[in-house]
Amino acid sequence: MENETQIIQSPEVDQQDQGTRLDKYLSLCLPNQSRSQIQRLIKDGHISIDDIILSDAAYKVKAGESYTVDIPEAKEATPTAENIPLDIIYEDKSLLVVNKPAGMTVHPAAGAWSGTLVNALLFHCQGELSGIGGVKRPGIVHRIDKETSGLLVVAKNDAAHRGLSVQFAEHSIERRYYAVVYGVPQPLSGRIEGNIGRSPYDRKKMAMVSRGGKTAVTNYETLEGYHNAAATLCCKLETGRTHQIRVHLSSKGWNLIGDKVYVKNHKSSLPFPPEAKEYVNSFGRQALHAATLGFIHPESGKWLEFHSELPEDMRKLQQVLRNWK
Repeated sequence: MENETQIIQSPEVDQQDQGTRLDKYLSLCLPNQSRSQIQRLIKDGHISIDDIILSDAAYKVKAGESYTVDIPEAKEATPTAENIPLDIIYEDKSLLVVNKPAGMTVHPAAGAWSGTLVNALLFHCQGELSGIGGVKRPGIVHRIDKETSGLLVVAKNDAAHRGLSVQFAEHSIERRYYAVVYGVPQPLSGRIEGNIGRSPYDRKKMAMVSRGGKTAVTNYETLEGYHNAAATLCCKLETGRTHQIRVHLSSKGWNLIGDKVYVKNHKSSLPFPPEAKEYVNSFGRQALHAATLGFIHPESGKWLEFHSELPEDMRKLQQVLRNWK
């Protein structure tokens, strides 16, 4: 059996450790990894905070931060270029914005070494991708889940990567998502605040936590309701935590339709008629789409904003719910 990538969450930085170099801090709290090994992991893009890759070993840690360390398999496959069509919304010499389809993994990992966005980017960009993410994540500045569709920005050089990473870290990126959920929120619009951290019961899940975790804020607005049983929401992120929308909405009971990780068992109690219930129950992925992405171009300094319409599967889901009589 192949060894899978090991994911370790570092302890939260104490006040007394604030200002310590990232490589030194991680080598102290992860005794099985030497400082040189930590430096290599940083160089290869395996250290992140809330899905933002940290590329500088001299980064000064801050109180309350916790870092995700991906320790790769002993033998790490180098992704190969694959001629996979990409829906490119914008491209220049520094970056590109791609509309990722649901079902495409962003970068190679155990069990998904091909068919990823990285494989497609390697073919399309022909060597013009930032190396900060390492061989498995060239050009990748941020991630969205495999089953989430929508907009991603990709860096073609290291300067663009660093400039975009700063904006993600400062939460100055404009990001809006469309979500189709069970239930209709009350109130119809609002703000969800609550720290998000790794679930103490399931390491594959994130959760709202009363102690530790990271501050997270999601603003939501109900765009359309369906007989008090479902709704389409627009969610604007003030922060960018892992699984933030899925965790925040599920904490209110507004689980994403199709979410196989966070959704509770709605199937036996759905108030839908049979034809709508069958389609909703069989929806193949979480109904979440990254619809708006705005940022300052790291070289020109100009504000860029991009929009992506709902993909066909989510439009059909809405139509089924609208036509319910």
